[in-house]
This record gives sequence, structure tokens and C-alpha cells, in this order.
Amino acid sequence: MNSSTRNMYPLAFLIPAALVYCTFFLFPTSMAFFYSMTWWTLDDWEFIWFENFIQFFQEPSLRIGFRNTLIYAFTTMGGKVVLGLILAVFLCSKIRNKDFLRSIVFFPALLSTIAVGFTFSAMMHPTNGVINKTLALVGIDGPNWLGDAKIALLSVAMTDIWKGVGIATVIFIAGIMAIPTHYYEALKIDGGNAIQSFFHITLPLSRPALNTVVILALIGGLRTFDLVWAMTGGGPGFSTDLLASIVYKQYASGFFGLATAGNVLLFLFVGLIAFPIFKLLNRKEVDL
Repeated sequence: MNSSTRNMYPLAFLIPAALVYCTFFLFPTSMAFFYSMTWWTLDDWEFIWFENFIQFFQEPSLRIGFRNTLIYAFTTMGGKVVLGLILAVFLCSKIRNKDFLRSIVFFPALLSTIAVGFTFSAMMHPTNGVINKTLALVGIDGPNWLGDAKIALLSVAMTDIWKGVGIATVIFIAGIMAIPTHYYEALKIDGGNAIQSFFHITLPLSRPALNTVVILALIGGLRTFDLVWAMTGGGPGFSTDLLASIVYKQYASGFFGLATAGNVLLFLFVGLIAFPIFKLLNRKEVDL
């Protein structure tokens, strides 16, 4: 077998993956960029260059959408990282019914996002919701979780954290269990305690898992639409409007080219935020 024949096999093995990538990502993405510069309907289109982008940036709610998207993404990412790591450390310790507790923590991730949104929307009702009724039993007057513009976005973010922390916990558990046990044994022999074990062994050596959770949670937060729409519809006012919900409103109003331009901007927005953070985390991981 000559060298040219041997070199054919790796390229041939890449063809199925390349076809899937081109069909489901490269081609749709290219068409989105094209149609973002057109006025189009289902049976007609007209090239209008950058007018859609100019009009989209003139949207009065766009500035609020950018701000809300950043607040929501970093709030949910921070909550999932902190709670996920705490739960993972607890569930990797010597406790009874460990597997059962892990299943309970992961269970919310299996639920439908829309169902979770409707359920928590009912639970957070200011008068009939179970949360405020429970607070009333101990003499606390619960707020209007989804009707108060000051806390509505945070209320949705807390729901997102509850639903997504299970995935973060599983990733952290995998990272912690991959740490060789002799590191902990050596620290114990030297007189180290649990806090030193966490900060000097668990946290540094679980950095790959931490990086994965940060990137996944951040991208998920920047792209979120369904949970916010199910719970608030972007209200009250524009207080919970995210970029994705603004794009949806344009689609629902029949402005397809404008909405496509918004999708392209959302794609670029996610990339501009996530890619530098990904590079920074990977650089720190290499330095470690």
C-alpha cells in the first residue's frame, strides 16, 4: 500500500462529519447572513444591504435587551458555578444515599423548560402562589416576583439556576472524581483540613470541569428565550426582555428580514463574549 492510499483514509472518514456540519451549520448560517440583508417573505425577497441592522439598532428596547442579556447570563452562570461546585463537593464526600441524592439534584435538568416556566410562574403568583403563601406563614409579605420590574429578571434567573444546576453538578462531580486520591492522602498526613483540601487540591485540579461549566452556562444564558418567555413574556414592560425575545417579537410581527438580522447580531454577540472568555480560561488551565 503506497503513501497516497494510506492518506486517503483519514480524509474519507471526515466526509460524513463534514456533510453534517455543512448541512446543519455552515449552510444555514451562510443563508442567515444573506437573508439578514434582505427584505423577505416566504415567496419573495429583495436585497436591501444593511438597512435591517440599522433599523434593529434603532429599536427602543434594544439597549435594555443587551443589558438584560448580560445581567441574566452572568447571574445564571455564577449561580450554577457556585452552587454546582458546592453540591458536587458535598455529593463526593462520605455520605449515605449518595447516588439517590445525585439523582434528585439532576432531576430538574430532565424537565421541560416550558413546563418549568409555567410551574414557577404559578408558584410566584403574588397572592395565590405557594411561595408567598409559605412566606406568609412566618409573617413575611412576599414580593410580586414576576410583576415587579426591579426583581422580575432575577426571579427568572433563580428559576434557571434551579433547573440547570444539576448539569453543572454532574460535570463538577466528574472533575472531582478524576482527581487522584493520593493528593488528599498526602495533605491529610501533613495535617491539612477540609478547607485546605478544597482550596489547594479540589478547586485547582477541577479547573477543566470549571471551565466547561462556565462556558456552557454563559452561552446558555446569552441564548435564553424559552424560560423567560414562558414566565414573563418579556414583561413587565421591557424589564425581562432579552435579545432573543426581541428577535422573536420581530418574527411574530412579520418582519422576517429584521428578525434575521437580529439573529445574526445575537450570534456575533455570543461569540464576542464567549470566545475571549474561553481563550482566557484555557490559558489559565495551561498555566496551571
